[in-house]
Amino acid sequence: MSARPDAAFLAVAGAHAGRESRQGHPASGAPGEWRLETFLGRFAEISGAHACSALTLAFRLVLEAQRSNEPVAWIGRAESSFYPPDAADAGIDLGALAVVRVPEMPLAPRAADRLVRSGGFGLVVLDLGPGAWMSIPSQTRLAGLARKHHTAVVCLTEKDGRLPSLGSLVSLRVEARRVERLGDRYRCEARALKDKRGRPDWRYAEVCHAPDGLC
Repeated sequence: MSARPDAAFLAVAGAHAGRESRQGHPASGAPGEWRLETFLGRFAEISGAHACSALTLAFRLVLEAQRSNEPVAWIGRAESSFYPPDAADAGIDLGALAVVRVPEMPLAPRAADRLVRSGGFGLVVLDLGPGAWMSIPSQTRLAGLARKHHTAVVCLTEKDGRLPSLGSLVSLRVEARRVERLGDRYRCEARALKDKRGRPDWRYAEVCHAPDGLC
């Protein structure tokens, strides 16, 4: 997930959380709203063919966690990251966001293991990008730690929803899509491809306002 190209969609959802420009609604089968509570205690995956929509939904969770005084950690590759100014515009407190850069992605699960094991984080995001892979033992540990510490462990992967998930230990997999553009707004949709705790194939849609400079 590259730095600047995602900017047009990053600040969208959380960014205007208190404004009329953001309108979210569950579609048929959706568990109410797009909420951190849905991910707590779970090893989850948000995937999308384009990084921007997955970032949008992930930062909605970061924003909610911070507003609930839940510490958040973001683990990503050394050569790529989200665009900090847009994250700040989205309402994210960058000073309170623990960002971990790993030289190679196989080290990301190890970093997540230590953070979740500490019991000090409500949300840990692993920005794995395209070609993401994680061993079954790593998935098993993270899934177990997520349950034990009631932490949301969310992996962001850049791939089409028709491709396989990270593995069988994924409790919830959501496909993120930017469905259509409505003037200076975008319609972002989340569709559950797998949900071990809820009804399968639920959907959530949200109309989001792009950053002012990119409208």
